[in-house]
Amino acid sequence: MGKRTVAEQYVDLLARAGVHRVYGVVGDSLNPVVDAIRRHDTMDWIQVRHEEVAAFAAGAEAQLTGKLAACAGSCGPGNLHLINGLFDAHRSMAPVLALAAQIPSGEIGTGYFQETHPDRLFQECSHYSELLSSPRQMPRVVQSAIQHAVGRRGVSVVALSGDTAAEHAPDSGTELAIPLERPKVSPGPGELADFARMIDEAGTVTLFCGRGVEGAHAEVMAFAEKIKAPVGHALRGKEHIQYDNPYDVGMSGLLGYGAAYEAMHECDLLVLLGTDFPYTEFLPRNVKTVQVDLQPEHLGRRTSLDLAVWGDVGETLRRLTPEVREKTSRAFLDRMLRHHAHALEGAVGAYTHDVTGHKPIHPEYVASVLDEEAADDAVFTVDTGMCCVWAARYLTPNGRRRILGSFVHGSMANALPQAIGAQFLDRGRQVVSLSGDGGFSMLMGDFLTLVQYGLPVKVVVFNNSSLGMVDLEMMVDGLPPHGTGYPHTDYAAIATAAGARGIRVEEPSQVREALREAFAHDGPVLVDVVTDPNALAVPPKIKAGQISGFALSAGRTVLAGGVGRMADLARANLRNIPRP
Repeated sequence: MGKRTVAEQYVDLLARAGVHRVYGVVGDSLNPVVDAIRRHDTMDWIQVRHEEVAAFAAGAEAQLTGKLAACAGSCGPGNLHLINGLFDAHRSMAPVLALAAQIPSGEIGTGYFQETHPDRLFQECSHYSELLSSPRQMPRVVQSAIQHAVGRRGVSVVALSGDTAAEHAPDSGTELAIPLERPKVSPGPGELADFARMIDEAGTVTLFCGRGVEGAHAEVMAFAEKIKAPVGHALRGKEHIQYDNPYDVGMSGLLGYGAAYEAMHECDLLVLLGTDFPYTEFLPRNVKTVQVDLQPEHLGRRTSLDLAVWGDVGETLRRLTPEVREKTSRAFLDRMLRHHAHALEGAVGAYTHDVTGHKPIHPEYVASVLDEEAADDAVFTVDTGMCCVWAARYLTPNGRRRILGSFVHGSMANALPQAIGAQFLDRGRQVVSLSGDGGFSMLMGDFLTLVQYGLPVKVVVFNNSSLGMVDLEMMVDGLPPHGTGYPHTDYAAIATAAGARGIRVEEPSQVREALREAFAHDGPVLVDVVTDPNALAVPPKIKAGQISGFALSAGRTVLAGGVGRMADLARANLRNIPRP
């Protein structure tokens, strides 16, 4: 066997790191790497239509597994298209290795055709971004890139010229040591003692949970039971904490509902668990606050803290719970549970029940029926905008379902690309993309990727012919919506013409049957639902200036809540309240 090329060694390192596919668009500077993938036994090249889709797909795969995923872009414009999806992956703490192909190595710095400097351009959205300019840097640069992505949970970028990729690699081995399990970080005894004292001294405590509670559901429930604390959550914490939760008081933030806001503002002590919640206007100013986070740079950057605890949420609570005194009064918890149930009761029925005669179709109704019909282990990918609202309020977590979105970066058009990555990971698992017509049309070309690979993704398009969230933003500012409308488009017809199943839904009575038909079909389906553009949502608390802004924007229906089956959970939790 002759010497391997740099490209072959690169692909072998990816395979040793557990990568099974690389998403991208081929181009001349990538040819040696793509050919090495073609000849590799365990690696596949996934041809997408846009490199942004490649990065989003890799990021989704990495979020679902916690393991390394990969994408690639050719020189100049090709790898520049990766940047938005890589920003999303990095801010979502998804381990992704991106190969940014470079112009011929001898031309760098001469203003050559398609010249850019990816090792500089990607620095802001990566933990590691380096130019591999000589075969002698192999395999150490790629090994370092992999370690940065996996160890620090984020993006690494390797820039590589096509001519360098085709050269012979050094004879040094390509053994790769990758940590298979993240260490548990425990706070020091002094921090734990201070934490326990603050819990014991507080009359009432509220827990507010983010993504960092993943894997710590049991620990949070045991802690909440002992200290009689209501449990609220941010959007990214929803899938990990809301299910089987008798202390649930909903979500705070721009998409919030229920009693989370009140529970956070009316307690004596607020405990932030694994959340880097960015919306400071929803955090209390005059409440003692403790924050627990595995990422020390998150501590105190959103609100002032009375105690910062550096540690894994599950490990911290396992050590803390035995040290605190059990609280005897449930008065605060029960009051918040009642308030939460009351907040959900009225809005739910108004928008999801007895609406079969309402046209255009209530999007809330579509989301609630989708929640009922989808599989118990479905993966939902959610477009930024109003789809986030409907997902936050109507998709019911159960510990097996997953919900992905661009929840930190806030990019449009993320849902379809993320669905591609989720479905490649497991073709037998139901994957549903909740797409707005604006987001879907932005990267619509990659619907063809579903058709090409026979991926059975179900794309549900909430087709209101507008950018609904932008309408809302303009109304809050007292501005008439402008530049937010789209012409009426039959996306189901487009899907059919592309070779997939397309289903157009214009009548509310057709929604459930259309979704059942889609889920029964063994292949890609687009369900194009014509929804009400007047359906907007407001957070549970808005400022006086925002109210006057709405008053200036007449003619819209503003919905203040509704969370589908979460209302049933809230009613069920009331049974935990002791009878007087």
